[in-house]
Amino acid sequence: IVAPGNGGIAREFKTLPLNVESNEEISQIVQEEGIDFVVVGPEVPLCNGAVDELNRAGIPAYGPNQSAARLEGSKAFTKDFLNRHNIPTASYGNFQEVEPALRYLSTCALPVVVKASGLAAGKGVLICESVEDAEAGIRDMLSGSSFGDSGKEVVIEEFLSGIELSCFVLTDGNDYVTFPMAKDYKRIGEGDTGLNTGGMGAISPVPFADEK
Repeated sequence: IVAPGNGGIAREFKTLPLNVESNEEISQIVQEEGIDFVVVGPEVPLCNGAVDELNRAGIPAYGPNQSAARLEGSKAFTKDFLNRHNIPTASYGNFQEVEPALRYLSTCALPVVVKASGLAAGKGVLICESVEDAEAGIRDMLSGSSFGDSGKEVVIEEFLSGIELSCFVLTDGNDYVTFPMAKDYKRIGEGDTGLNTGGMGAISPVPFADEK
């Protein structure tokens, strides 16, 4: 059973209307349908604690709990986590106010990356070639006009160029299993140009990923 599903998946599976932002609705449908295992896909219900809610109801659910989902729900939290644990990451600053953000921006090399800290469906990332574009992006996000609450905190980040590689790991907190590697294609225009998106496609396995 898939909820809410879409026209494509509905051809093969039973789909149910569902507001994925409502933990109560998720729990209600699961119990009405007699479902005994739930895989939570989207970021919003994960960050809203859907897994915690289902577990409280005695229903096993696959996905990070609300505490762990902060790594997905807040880029600022994640950057601080990486920094705290000495995990390599691009240099950055987190800001909730315009003036400190602009002062930090003045110290950055171009291009520079401006990110809405919260969930933005893969779209809250600007790669700015000029100070003017970066400043406009910062002002738009922090005013709430670009990405709503997701942009009320911004991450200004060093631009790194290279090939993306995604490593997916399943863990129960003790043991882990890795999936095949994947590569995402983000930018909307031909030749890696234009805005970042939630993903213009992906490839797996990745031909350039070796054992090392």
